[in-house]
Amino acid sequence: MGNNSTHTEMELVSLLKSRDSNAFTYLYDHYSGALYSGILQIVEDAELGSDILQEVFINIWRKIDTYEPSRGRLYTWMLNIARNASIDVLRSKSFQNSKKNQSIPDNVDMLKAGSSLPDTDRIGIRKLLEQLKTDHRVLIELAYFKGYTQEEIAEIEGIPLGTVKTRIRAALTQLRTIIK
Repeated sequence: MGNNSTHTEMELVSLLKSRDSNAFTYLYDHYSGALYSGILQIVEDAELGSDILQEVFINIWRKIDTYEPSRGRLYTWMLNIARNASIDVLRSKSFQNSKKNQSIPDNVDMLKAGSSLPDTDRIGIRKLLEQLKTDHRVLIELAYFKGYTQEEIAEIEGIPLGTVKTRIRAALTQLRTIIK
């Protein structure tokens, strides 16, 4: 690529799979903010979020060979790693003991009220999400930021699982268009 500062996703994946450390630095520089924002939506603790982010990038480095472009975008794959790592921490016994459990209804009401966390505003993810239809945005927030499964979202929102899947797919397609 020479000294060009941007990579296509395919080039980036190819460089990462060949263990190119410059590509990894590029990946960190371009994606750490957005991934950190996603982590904070779940753990809501800056210091813990930073620890998880470091772990996430180690996991990305270790697991890059398992990434399949045919199954989705690199960012979505990385966000899933971040999301899973965050949820694992939340589910861990030591974390449960150190924090009072928040009740799910409070979180759902908060999301419906459209409240936003300052950290995510700074990074710009919220601005992107605001461009989505409300019913799509709520589902994305529940799935990617709060860590609910599609089955749980169907229950929370009182809509069929198929509708949840369709709306999330439509929302991700819309986000792709907005980002481009």
